[in-house]
Amino acid sequence: MPQTSSTVRVRDVGVKLHRAGKGPPVLYLHGANGLPQWLPFFDAVADGFEILVPEHPGFGASDDPAWIRNIPDLAMFYLDFVEELGLGEFHLIGHSLGGWLAAEIAIRDRSRLKSLTLMSAAGIRVPGLPAGDLFIWNPAETVRNIYFNQAIAEAALAIQPTEEQLDVILKNRFTATKFGWQPRWYNPDLAKWLHRITQPSLVIWGDDDKVMPPAYAKPWCAGLPQAQLVMVEKCGHLPHVEKADQVIPKVREFLRGASR
Repeated sequence: MPQTSSTVRVRDVGVKLHRAGKGPPVLYLHGANGLPQWLPFFDAVADGFEILVPEHPGFGASDDPAWIRNIPDLAMFYLDFVEELGLGEFHLIGHSLGGWLAAEIAIRDRSRLKSLTLMSAAGIRVPGLPAGDLFIWNPAETVRNIYFNQAIAEAALAIQPTEEQLDVILKNRFTATKFGWQPRWYNPDLAKWLHRITQPSLVIWGDDDKVMPPAYAKPWCAGLPQAQLVMVEKCGHLPHVEKADQVIPKVREFLRGASR
C-alpha cells in the first residue's frame, strides 16, 4: 500500500495519521521536531508491515487540546488511539520524545504490545550527565548538534522554510516545551516501572549523540528485561536518518523476529 494521509478523531481530538504498507501494524512516534517529511525509514518498515505515523496532538496538522498537559496524558491518549483504530497487537517504535512516550505507553498497558524499539530516547536521566538543552541552543546550533555528519547539517540549514512551515515549526516548539521543559526531557518515576515491559526491546543510539548522550542507552537496557542494544558509530541524534542504511536492516530483522 502506498503512503496515505487522513485525519482520525479520538475523543474530541483530530489527529493527522500517515500510513503505508500491509502486514502486522507498527506504530511510530516522532520526536520533538514533529514530522517534517515522510522518511525512507518508513518505506523500509512498510515493506512487510503496516506502519502508522501519527502527528502527536499539538504537533503539525493535529489538534492541540488543552487537557493533554504532559507526557503521561499523551500516553493515556494513545491508549485510546490504538483502541479507536482497533490495532490489536502492534509493534511500537519511538524516537527521542517519541521514545519517552512509547515507554510511558508500554508501562501502562503492555497487553497489545509485540515489541518496543527506542531510538535516542528521552524519558530517563543519568545523574551528572544532563541531556543537551534544546531550549538554550539557537536553531542553527540545534541542527548542527543533531548530526554527526556536518554536511547533512549544512544542507538542512540551507533549506528556507515557507511561511506555512514556519508556523508548524513554531507550533511544534511550543508543544515540545510544554512536554519537556520541567523536568528537562524526563520523568523521574519512569525508570522504576520499566520492568513491566517484558516484550522484546531494541535500543538504538548514535555514539556521538549530543542531545541524548550515548551513556543514556545503558540504563534503558538495564531497565528493560529483554533489551538488546545497537550502538551506531559516527552518528548523532537521528540514527534512522543519518545512518539509515545500517539501522533499517537491524529494525526489520528485530520486527520480523518479534512477530513470530
